[in-house]
Amino acid sequence: MDYRAVKKYVLKKMEKELLPLYTYHGIHHTLDVLRVCRRLCKTENIGEKDAMLLQTAVLPHDIGFTVSPTEHERSGCLIAKEILPQFGYHDGDIEAICSMIMATKIPQTPRSLPEKVMCDADLDYLGRNDFFTIGQTLFEELKSLGVIETEQQWNTMQQQFLEQHRYHTQTTIRLREAQKQKHLKFIKELL
Repeated sequence: MDYRAVKKYVLKKMEKELLPLYTYHGIHHTLDVLRVCRRLCKTENIGEKDAMLLQTAVLPHDIGFTVSPTEHERSGCLIAKEILPQFGYHDGDIEAICSMIMATKIPQTPRSLPEKVMCDADLDYLGRNDFFTIGQTLFEELKSLGVIETEQQWNTMQQQFLEQHRYHTQTTIRLREAQKQKHLKFIKELL
């Protein structure tokens, strides 16, 4: 498996094909998720092969936005199935990668520990100090896509999302849940 070549390919494709309106779902998000994923692989004692598959899954997890904002996970899996064989990934590995990508679809549905790591890495920012900065990029993206129009709608959406969201790994629950709850309390006060 040539992970480095996959990373180079995916980041180049995203750089070329992602529309500028994706202010949240860009390369910066993918690299942030990758950084968190690597940390979680260590703290959650993920084996070497699963860690490699997880890191590979992070790369195309939002590449489907180059196709469409709806069903981007499914599109990402189709792209992964198309490109990964040329980088030495076998069918079983690709299926595991696609399961990890599909687990991030909201509402998240992780079944295995690697899928739980993937989901927590994807939404790690919800419990971080940069929550509002990153959230602003998602607000701008959703506004550009016509999903929301006002800050009031955004805050209502954020409240509902934070109330329904659950972290899945012990590490992320320990490190992020309390701060996430503080963010939720602040948003409720705004409303």
